[in-house]
Amino acid sequence: MYIDMRILFKGLVNNKQTIFSMVLLFFSLNLSAQITHVEPPNWWVGFENSELQLLVKAPEIGRAVPEINYPGVSISAIHQAKSPNYLFIDLFIDKSTPVGRFDIIFNRNTDESAVYSYELKARDKKPEDYIGFNSSDAIYLITPDRFSNGNTENNIDTDLREQIIDRNNDYARHGGDIRGIINHLDYIDELGFTAIWPTPMLTNDMNSSSYHGYAMTDFYEVDPRFGTLEEYKELSHKMDERGLKLIMDMVANHCGSEHWWMKDLPFDDWVNQQNAFETKGTLRNSNHRRTTNQDVYASEIDKKDMTEGWFVPSMPDLNQKNPFMAKYIIQNNIWWIETLELGGIRQDTYPYSDKNFISNWAGAIMREYPNFSIVGEEWSVKPLLVRYWQTGTPNKEGFESHLRSTMDFPMQENIVNALNEDEGWATGFVKMYEGLAMDFAYTKPEDILIFPDNHDMDRVFSQLKENIPNTKMALSYIFLMPRIVQVYYGTEILMQNTEKPDDHGVIRSDFPGGWDGDAVNAFTGVGLTENQASMQDFVRKVLNYRKQSDAIKYGKTMHFAPIDGVYVLCRIKDDETIVLILNKNEAPIDIDLTHYQELGLEGKTLKNVITGDPVIWNTNLQLTEKGPLLLTTKN
Repeated sequence: MYIDMRILFKGLVNNKQTIFSMVLLFFSLNLSAQITHVEPPNWWVGFENSELQLLVKAPEIGRAVPEINYPGVSISAIHQAKSPNYLFIDLFIDKSTPVGRFDIIFNRNTDESAVYSYELKARDKKPEDYIGFNSSDAIYLITPDRFSNGNTENNIDTDLREQIIDRNNDYARHGGDIRGIINHLDYIDELGFTAIWPTPMLTNDMNSSSYHGYAMTDFYEVDPRFGTLEEYKELSHKMDERGLKLIMDMVANHCGSEHWWMKDLPFDDWVNQQNAFETKGTLRNSNHRRTTNQDVYASEIDKKDMTEGWFVPSMPDLNQKNPFMAKYIIQNNIWWIETLELGGIRQDTYPYSDKNFISNWAGAIMREYPNFSIVGEEWSVKPLLVRYWQTGTPNKEGFESHLRSTMDFPMQENIVNALNEDEGWATGFVKMYEGLAMDFAYTKPEDILIFPDNHDMDRVFSQLKENIPNTKMALSYIFLMPRIVQVYYGTEILMQNTEKPDDHGVIRSDFPGGWDGDAVNAFTGVGLTENQASMQDFVRKVLNYRKQSDAIKYGKTMHFAPIDGVYVLCRIKDDETIVLILNKNEAPIDIDLTHYQELGLEGKTLKNVITGDPVIWNTNLQLTEKGPLLLTTKN
């Protein structure tokens, strides 16, 4: 704000009181302009928890005494930080509080004050109407920078550190954005997906590799290279119009090293190993021994190194034992749920957080949104470790996570191994058969999320050695399991990284057709190979069948031990039975259907879900080619 002081004081030189008032106004405006952060930037009336803690950042704001005069809002506590440039204000917001704006007046000594206008909004949805993802959903996982460039004007932001667009550099930004996702919602919807999980789209003002999104430098700002907050809201609303759910990828464990608070940390323990960071000492990385969360024999040093070690040197580890940090993260996540009307949260690096905090975090969210869903990333191939984190699990020490969903890394590995191996007593399909048998360990296996691959692992087509029948068997099995389904963008067109295994830049390659001038356009089918088009059609048909199949979404599961390279999985509900026959045999083989007589299908005519052809279920069935056969009693 610019004020011409000559005009302001003209004619007032003989009025000392007026001059004094104008000087106070000048100081007040100056201090107000220096308030760089008030977070959360707004709030809502009507939460179960009536408490709100504001973080205020401004030079010497710690010396100020805040004052609020608004019906229903009261200050319950004021907290000074170690840094004088922070103030934390605890508010109580009565449920009868009127929506609107109110002034927070910051009085500093007797000669200076600042005014900040804060807004309380009405909630647009009832808390019970925030319906999370469940076993009826199939989620499309997208790395936004690599999906589609819908707005070339936001490719570079001169205010941010990384200012390069280079599609030939696997670790540079490529330009994909929110507008690109919006432009292709029809494609995602028509494939049969019911939800979208974009990897993080908040500001990552890092020097390099900022495209991936997991090193956030502002937890309340959409990265301008992805778009604006209004575009993020538009994405949510347009998805809702199609019946699609938006899942937000959140990071409670760490931030980016260029986060604005890293230049002036509020407390001595805002991040873990803070003294080493501030003195440029040696920083320990996490030992990544996630079992310390469950291990009754674990040493304290191993536990400490696991949760307090930094994930990588560029990602400071947030100290969630600090109560102000804990409240900050919980409120931030609730702010995004309300702002975007989310259909779920995916929480990154779940077991790296302080486990008491992460339990309180999930509990706080689920108390506000009883029908919501959160999935936590626990990258373990041992079912017992995954089981530990699911709500309702009777853990020995009484730990309750409040987490509805976990990720099925154990079953993902079983599927890949089973399909890559030759059949034997302990190899091949038996890995899938026995893996699924482990569901007895889970309180609700249907709430667990299964996937063929994701943004951090080799593409499933590469994991399966570019074997198309095996890839179709993997996908069909995943689509029929009693699980929530997640598929990484491009899996439907056989995207691969075979020549560069474990290369994340290649794993997150550009989706063909997402950029003007692309020779191949997977959105329209132009330029796809026959195999790519066939796989895309296969995914479309199975997922669209799944979308309207109560048997797959909610039905009873039955499977039969593999025999002669054939494995059968069934889902049954009322008069709908769907049978998946997985066949590894290259030569034609006859299977004895009397072995499956308890399905009650004898003499019935079933339909091939992919071709639409009728199949009569008699005593024998000839399988003529390797791959999946998907049959249903539903016409």
